[in-house]
Amino acid sequence: MARAMARGWGEPVLCSDSGSGRAQALVDELGGRAAPNAEVAAEADLVILCHKPYQLDMVAHEIADQVTVAVSVLGGIPTGQLRAAYPRAQVFRLVPNTPVEVRRGMTVYAPYANRDGYAIEPDLERDVIALFERLGTVVTMDESLLGVALGLSSVAPAYQALLLEAQVDAAVRHGIRPAVAAQLVAETMSGTAELLRVRDYDTLAVRREVTSPGGSTARGLDALERAGIRAAFSDAMDRVLQVSG
Repeated sequence: MARAMARGWGEPVLCSDSGSGRAQALVDELGGRAAPNAEVAAEADLVILCHKPYQLDMVAHEIADQVTVAVSVLGGIPTGQLRAAYPRAQVFRLVPNTPVEVRRGMTVYAPYANRDGYAIEPDLERDVIALFERLGTVVTMDESLLGVALGLSSVAPAYQALLLEAQVDAAVRHGIRPAVAAQLVAETMSGTAELLRVRDYDTLAVRREVTSPGGSTARGLDALERAGIRAAFSDAMDRVLQVSG
């Protein structure tokens, strides 16, 4: 996710890693500098936490005293836990997905409920949201629903890729070359997404526009329903929430 966001912003980076070499690879691509965690925290006005969730306390122990603004994209780490790890910082929790790399991402922002006198600076909040709006769309949502949001947008690129792959395999079986089939499906996905947007996401209206009674689309939809496509996505959401909830 760090690489996807950095590519989407397209600017030189100040970044670190745990020794994988990915930070330097990102610097080689975008410019900037790779440095140890403490050095990044000391120099950055805003630190984006994009490490593994289990590393929260370890990383915070190293840099928390120097961080004034912490933006977390860590899955499964609630804001209360982030605040405990970074008590001196303004903390923001957001959940982006990988299309941020091409500035077509979906990011969910969960404002922290003001239950204990903790307040976010409004100007800073606007700046953080604007930063992620450069990568696509930002939707604000209650933190209690972030797991469901993850089950929709964060994992969806993998689902969409699987759906494309399945359709390509079916087309190849009937004679179309894989590259051509992939282009047909991918561009149709993209166009349909835009069509749904201008139709206010009315999926039924979009389906009816292309589905004639007794026609080929109706037969195809019937086959998908009989194969259990709705139940499959429902089960997938349940499995995602078992881990993220």
